[in-house]
Amino acid sequence: MTNSWRFSTLIDRHRALGSNLEDWSGMGTAWSYSKGDPDAEYMAIRTKAGLMDVSGLKKVHITGPAASHAIERATTRNMEKLMPGRSVYATMLNDQGKFVDDCVIYRLAPNSFMVVHGSGGAHEQLTMAATGRDVSVRFDDNTHDLSLQGPLAVEYLEKHVPGIRQLPYFAHMQTSLFGKPAMISRTGYTGERGYELFVRGQDAPMIWDRILAEGASKGIIPCRFTTLDMLRTESYLLFFPFDNSEMYPFENEGPGDTLWELGLDFTVSPGKTGFRGAEEHYRLKGRERFKIWGLKLKGKNVPGNGAPVFRDGAKVGIVTQAMYSPLNDWTIAIARLPVDCANNGTKLEVRCGTHGPIAATTHSMPFYDVKKERRTAKD
Repeated sequence: MTNSWRFSTLIDRHRALGSNLEDWSGMGTAWSYSKGDPDAEYMAIRTKAGLMDVSGLKKVHITGPAASHAIERATTRNMEKLMPGRSVYATMLNDQGKFVDDCVIYRLAPNSFMVVHGSGGAHEQLTMAATGRDVSVRFDDNTHDLSLQGPLAVEYLEKHVPGIRQLPYFAHMQTSLFGKPAMISRTGYTGERGYELFVRGQDAPMIWDRILAEGASKGIIPCRFTTLDMLRTESYLLFFPFDNSEMYPFENEGPGDTLWELGLDFTVSPGKTGFRGAEEHYRLKGRERFKIWGLKLKGKNVPGNGAPVFRDGAKVGIVTQAMYSPLNDWTIAIARLPVDCANNGTKLEVRCGTHGPIAATTHSMPFYDVKKERRTAKD
């Protein structure tokens, strides 16, 4: 295992499934399992349910009278409209108006928030925004995040958690699970109806074991971290830095992408100013150098990340993530493309080092559940 400084209490479970626990965001993470099948895990989450350990996500508690002010400064969302018990997806920018991280903000109480983010600069942004104000910023390395995703997740949980079926999308509840304290949030990273179980590290192994034992008859199985790549590609869920210029730099400039280029401008609350990078964000509208856009590819060969995209013999973009779906029988990709390719039907070619040239056609995202009815279902 790589030299991580954070450790999941589920480390023995992941090793038993054949994981080498590669580092992600400072934690040994089950990127892959030698046991099991990623296609089967993908199918479980799309048709039944799957359980993942996403504890590598960083949890930062922001508390105190100036908590909402600090988050307002650091993120693109309006905190005055976020009530206790609700959460919201947000982004963070630098002074140049370029994306540096995304996060989910949970409002736990009037002056108490939890910000959950990945491997970007969110913690630094929050700390900077809190400096000199009546606010506490605390990194939480004990709370674990078990993600139970898929259409049968609610059917399983409602036998143990009263009211879980009525929990709205992007809402959370303080409750108990198997006699242990838990915060359960109706969020996830799969495009399916799912729940994140925020539990203490000492409780996570028992909860993991019990869900898998009791859920086996429903087809609930453990899933590796990279199964998320298949799911997120279909559902247009970006993963920093793997879809960004930090991973695929431009030839003549440093890294940094605008929300307009990434299609994340919806994360800015209407009319909001005063967040870091706001002036540049608004100034850069209409000046996109590229668009993150979708591709449908011919055949079942999946190009590798970073595969170049060509139009009329000239390189114009790159594939950032691709997958073949055994459920939908399509090969699709997230790509960085010229602005004039952000449409449906432009013919391109992906040149894969393994499979050779692959015909591709531009296509809007998400590819799957376009109206997002599965993740937001109310029954």
